[in-house]
Amino acid sequence: MEKIWLKAYPKGVPAEIDYTQYRSLVHLQEEAFQKYARRNAYASMGKFLTYSEVDQLSQKLAAWLQNTGMKKGARVALMMPNVLQYPVLIAAVLRAGYTVVNVNPLYTPRELEHQLNDSGAEAIFILENFAGTLQQILHKTKLQHVIVTRMGDLLGTVKGTLVNFVVRKIKKMVPAYSLPTAISFKQVLSQASRLRLTEVDLEHEDVAFLQYTGGTTGVSKGATLTHRNIIANILQCEAWLQPSLGATLQVEQLNIVCALPLYHIFALTACCLLGTRAGAMNIMIANPRDIPGFIKELAKHKFNMVPAVNTLFNALMNHAEFSKLDFSGLKVSIGGGMAVQKAVADKWYAATGCPIIEGYGLSETSPGATFNPANATEYSGNIGLPLPSTEIAILDDEGKPVALGESGEIAIRGPQVMAGYWNLPDETANVMTADGFFKSGDIGIMDAQGNTRIVDRKKDMILVSGFNVYPNEIEGVIAMHPGVLECACIGVPDLHSGETVKLFVVRKDPALTAEMLMMYCQEQFTAYKKPKHIEFRDELPKTNVGKILRRELRDEKKAA
Repeated sequence: MEKIWLKAYPKGVPAEIDYTQYRSLVHLQEEAFQKYARRNAYASMGKFLTYSEVDQLSQKLAAWLQNTGMKKGARVALMMPNVLQYPVLIAAVLRAGYTVVNVNPLYTPRELEHQLNDSGAEAIFILENFAGTLQQILHKTKLQHVIVTRMGDLLGTVKGTLVNFVVRKIKKMVPAYSLPTAISFKQVLSQASRLRLTEVDLEHEDVAFLQYTGGTTGVSKGATLTHRNIIANILQCEAWLQPSLGATLQVEQLNIVCALPLYHIFALTACCLLGTRAGAMNIMIANPRDIPGFIKELAKHKFNMVPAVNTLFNALMNHAEFSKLDFSGLKVSIGGGMAVQKAVADKWYAATGCPIIEGYGLSETSPGATFNPANATEYSGNIGLPLPSTEIAILDDEGKPVALGESGEIAIRGPQVMAGYWNLPDETANVMTADGFFKSGDIGIMDAQGNTRIVDRKKDMILVSGFNVYPNEIEGVIAMHPGVLECACIGVPDLHSGETVKLFVVRKDPALTAEMLMMYCQEQFTAYKKPKHIEFRDELPKTNVGKILRRELRDEKKAA
């Protein structure tokens, strides 16, 4: 197919990238550790970690992991917010020859049990704040090693002790738990000091990450991301951003605001791993919902790059202190995870002098697939051009390309496209074409320059603040409530999160109330999946074979 988009590429952006320059993601990381040894790699709560310190700590932790006897390719789960331990552990797990399983720390016991069992994780590093969740389902998993860490464990003796005391005793953020077989992160570091890391021969097709995403069958599934996938996407994003970041990189260290959670593929690649490649410093924000605290942290640094979702950009601007920040170093603002609204983009540009550059991708594409030009000065409303070494096709229902300007399913081919869904060959076959394109489930139109605009969603997926919510999962769990006869859910527009979940229920028990269902959902779902609206009905629209028609429910809402 003709790559019409190449003519619209910004000056200096190559048509292709060469991911073969690195044998593995570990090779890329270790090169950065040596090259930028004296630079700060991460900043958190006033503490800085240099690349040299990340190198030494991750070596120790990797040696300890190898000493457990786990075989190459074993899965290690990481369940924590953006604390300093997280990026160090990512490097450690990869250096030991294992696969990182990123886990949302706000998962309920049900969600956590599924992910640990589906991935076959043998070890988990978990922040103590969430250990109570693990306690409830540990006996149902294959975990052999549980390591509990505390918020202040890498903040130094004085500050770390103070932070741990405040978190536990003052803010009471650590619910009581009992994990008798667990050991502490500090114990691991102590034991690791006597061990030596054995270098592992890793190749492009070895699995680096299992990145869990919503499942059309009702459960989330692991996108299998290889070392090749991630290396390719780091180099693709770096090449694309060069027109904006080139000058910055030559005169000063790049400072990236890492407020999106590292368990999300957007932050994992755009902040942590791209930052490593560039010798950048990531400013770690553990709780981005604390907007006053977030802005206070930003005031301490000159920042150059802000990857965020629409809701986060909006929340920052709506705080009075935001306008007092120094934006003179801001070169790139990346919007992803969900559609950026024009009103938000315009306000951000007016406030900071830096436009939001919207990109598009999925967990299955590591995640970057398309981007607006990094040197753009205004909001375009589309998802941009395919990245280097990436092809976009717009396909009809038979999988054939449509004419330019016509709508169809957006399909992506490139070295960043996943190896498949973990242990789910049928699900993988459903989303991959014979010639290697991944079918995204989004409906788009490509123009004559190669820009693509999303116009609809083929799947019934709901996008809440950049997180995928699949109705099958919600409905499957709600249907287990004894008071529910049948149910359906759809996404409805929401000013703050883009979309939110609306649930329709036919009662089996006439006494069932919305409050009772909300309490049930609280136990079963992490926050972004919980229905915000519940509507009771006498019946739901169905096909003649009895399948519930979600589209009819959506059309009702649009008409209203």
